[in-house]
Amino acid sequence: MGLEKWRAEAPANIALIKYMGKGDGVGNRPANQSLSYTLDHLISVVEIRPHEGGHDLWNPLREESMESMALSEKGRERFLKHFDFLKVQLQIKGNFEIRSGNNFPSDCGIASSASSFAALTKAAHQMALDCGLDRGAVEALTPEEISRLSRHGSGSSCRSFFSPWSLWKDEGGEAVQFPWTHLHHQVVLLERSKKEVSSSEAHKRVVSSELFQGRASRAEKRLQKLVEAMNKQDWKSSCELVWAEFWDMHALFETSAPPFGYMTDRSFKILEMVREIWKSEGDGPMVTMDAGANVHLLYRPDQKKCAHRMLMGVGGLAQVLSSPGLTGEAESYL
Repeated sequence: MGLEKWRAEAPANIALIKYMGKGDGVGNRPANQSLSYTLDHLISVVEIRPHEGGHDLWNPLREESMESMALSEKGRERFLKHFDFLKVQLQIKGNFEIRSGNNFPSDCGIASSASSFAALTKAAHQMALDCGLDRGAVEALTPEEISRLSRHGSGSSCRSFFSPWSLWKDEGGEAVQFPWTHLHHQVVLLERSKKEVSSSEAHKRVVSSELFQGRASRAEKRLQKLVEAMNKQDWKSSCELVWAEFWDMHALFETSAPPFGYMTDRSFKILEMVREIWKSEGDGPMVTMDAGANVHLLYRPDQKKCAHRMLMGVGGLAQVLSSPGLTGEAESYL
């Protein structure tokens, strides 16, 4: 069979214009376009090995740099179902053991689903190049086409194939360009435990909110304005649009039937700190939140002092994961 194992990694991404709510049909088609920034320092790793048993199986990847990880039965089924889909699409025969892990906590709002499904798709693509039945067809696949395959397992994973910026329209992700080619990133890690309401379940529930009517139109208009602001390097307007967007999404959660939410008292404290920085300095980080309590902060290259101020303000409130360009190395602060 050639290689004894196939290994790939993929980064998480943070959406600035959110994918929330699904369109008609199958395969995780979004109700609206989404725009994300790729978090190259937060990665998932997947290894695939031949397995002599009668079925595929999943196990955690145990390495020093990996977080302790345990998928639920439903999570394993979803992961293996996508692998089965990939085997059909890439014409791979046989049974395999999949091992996966992250260098950051999973299931708590840092897009571990996006990075892990993207890594699985990449590893399966590598395997198909080595032992698939139609190497020529696999070699001809473009990154955009591979991202479309990944979308079937996790919608937002299609954005993790492109860096630093990715736009997801319908079928898959594509690279986009802005004058800001690199931003520093911090995530204030307020919750490490698994979410009570998964992102997949949130997509289903938000349609019951009265605010969901018009949501796709609001997101599309905000995306257009954000693209214009970022191309003009208008940081303040860009940050205001991203701020409004994540509040729009969390309002859907809180007005669903039944309502649910992710923000905690500590989330509000972090957001208030951001407001105070903007108020006192007239400048500050871009802030957003996914379906979780954790707060993501993005900084221009010239905002390192602002990032340090934010880090000192958090103090013992939470752990902060920072990008290498901000700290000199990929560090965690307590």
